[in-house]
Amino acid sequence: MASETSPTKSRTGQVQSLTRALSVLNVIAENPPGMTLTGISRALGLAPSTSHRLLTTLQEERYVQYDRDSSHWQIGMQAFVTGNGFLSSRDLVSVARPFMRRMMEESGETVNLAISEGDDVIYMAQVESREMMRVYSKPGNRVPLHCSGVGKAIMMLMDDTDIDRIISLRGLPKLTEKTFTDSDRLKRELLQSRRQRFAIDDEEHAVGLRCVASVIYDEYAEPLAAVSISGPAARISAERLPVLGQTAFQFAQEITAALGGRTPADVADVK
Repeated sequence: MASETSPTKSRTGQVQSLTRALSVLNVIAENPPGMTLTGISRALGLAPSTSHRLLTTLQEERYVQYDRDSSHWQIGMQAFVTGNGFLSSRDLVSVARPFMRRMMEESGETVNLAISEGDDVIYMAQVESREMMRVYSKPGNRVPLHCSGVGKAIMMLMDDTDIDRIISLRGLPKLTEKTFTDSDRLKRELLQSRRQRFAIDDEEHAVGLRCVASVIYDEYAEPLAAVSISGPAARISAERLPVLGQTAFQFAQEITAALGGRTPADVADVK
């Protein structure tokens, strides 16, 4: 009997170790300056000895690295290589970037590309404005769905069931005085965004920042990513938002086509 149960126990232990190792990677990735061994252990509820064993294994494979000067563990080169493998497989950034440059030149403002991941969106690439005062979002940064332009662009295509699920899990954290914290108001805003084909972040994520965003679709006419134009409210007036929104929508359509994607309108025409 022992010989029959031990392989199962071994596999269970291996899966647990893998899960913990991935959790270590994730928590370090969420803290770009890196984290101490104590910080990682506390964040994950692990014994320091367990955390250290996982870290040294990840270090051997170059997924993490140790900075002796700061005593911090940081993301390693192999994690970057692995992430690049994902980008290469989708080819999203390389296809979108020429369009993003044209968007920046046409609008004069910073352009961002983001994908949805779970109940957040993650910035994948950015083309910065040439203006002295401009927006910067580091690739890899996560932003909430309910109060960011790219997030609301993805969220506006969800049905009420999915929206309610996200709200029940994450709530509607108030980041500024303009953040939508009432679910009914948010749903009305998302319905309007769907009708006009672009979403607006009117200082809802950060004071003094406005943003418009539209959706890029995959080959199944499902949301793949969102592209946005963002800048200071001093330059992006309320009157300018609809114009920039149409620009974001038109370029999102072009990126969709370049990727071989289809919009819901394309699918409707076929039917």
